[in-house]
Amino acid sequence: MPASNPQLPTEPLCLVYGDEDFLVRDRANQVYEAWCATAGGEDHEVIDGTVRNASEALEALAKLNEAVQTLPFFGGAKVVWLRAANFLGDERTASSRDVTDRLNGLAKDWETFDWQGVQVLISAGKVDKRKGFFKSVKKIASIEDLSVADKERGSKAGLIVRQRLTELGKKITSHIADELILLAGSSLQQLHTEADKLAAYVGERDEVTRQDVHEIATRTKQAQAFALGDALGERNLPKLLRVLDEELWVVKLDAKKSPIMLLYGLISKVRTMIFLKELTRLKWIRPDGGYPQFKSQLEAIPDERMPDDRKFNPKAMHPYMLFNALGHARRYSEEELTRAMDILLRCNRQLVSSSTDDTLLLQQALVQIISKAA
Repeated sequence: MPASNPQLPTEPLCLVYGDEDFLVRDRANQVYEAWCATAGGEDHEVIDGTVRNASEALEALAKLNEAVQTLPFFGGAKVVWLRAANFLGDERTASSRDVTDRLNGLAKDWETFDWQGVQVLISAGKVDKRKGFFKSVKKIASIEDLSVADKERGSKAGLIVRQRLTELGKKITSHIADELILLAGSSLQQLHTEADKLAAYVGERDEVTRQDVHEIATRTKQAQAFALGDALGERNLPKLLRVLDEELWVVKLDAKKSPIMLLYGLISKVRTMIFLKELTRLKWIRPDGGYPQFKSQLEAIPDERMPDDRKFNPKAMHPYMLFNALGHARRYSEEELTRAMDILLRCNRQLVSSSTDDTLLLQQALVQIISKAA
């Protein structure tokens, strides 16, 4: 797939790093292959930078220095890649005095090194910008930080999905791509794999549909938790009780889960629907548009008008999840949602203090919410 920065570095030393391994690996591969193609020859070297301790880090740095200092056997140019270095950040290995001194020494030597015929590429995850190595390298190298901020991750993820499917000769609309992200999560590498799976699944068809996504996409634990809230939003009692049974069965098998966690998910769902009712009342969003219009309206709301706490901030939530919840909110009146929150809070107290079976308490609460108030 196209890298985020298609330009090749002009400096003979290049550092590519970031918190998304997939992007770093992809960009570093692009630079290395292009440099090798331009240089020609067969003397290029790749040095594994993933180490377990300081001793292995020093060994990798010794190999790097030797490779840089050794001229190509048949003359010409040479490319050296220190790949996936995991000792340039705040890791335990990186804090070793010997490793720090060796890195600083290399960087200082490179400031006066004759780079004629030699190109060095370093790819890494975390890089500590406060350390001498980075400060020295920054003076002479091309630096590419491919870290993805939380607020940019959603749009970046959607771009990854669409680009990969385009490469594979398939199309997907932006809202279906967003729904895939909601189900599979925002890991860019995972989404690249999901795009490959979808392309294989649709076969000869050109376009990926919503049904394709729901049939083949991997669901994160968070996405699985949405199922109970969605059934509540749909006001579908048979589906709601079936999903509740399934979730309670999972609780019995997973010691990290509890009925109270299911309840908190339901509280979050009702709270989200209340938020959307209020946004609609304020005319910040219109309830009758499609997903693209909804997303644009949501993005247009000034940040300062939203709560600082991300837990209560609709703009911090996934836009497609909100769009679905907007349809659910239309099935309830404001009074019913307020009543639902009260029912869930009473259920919370009963789960903590009552000896009544958890399943019965949750079922009673959900039946009360779904039922039309007298």
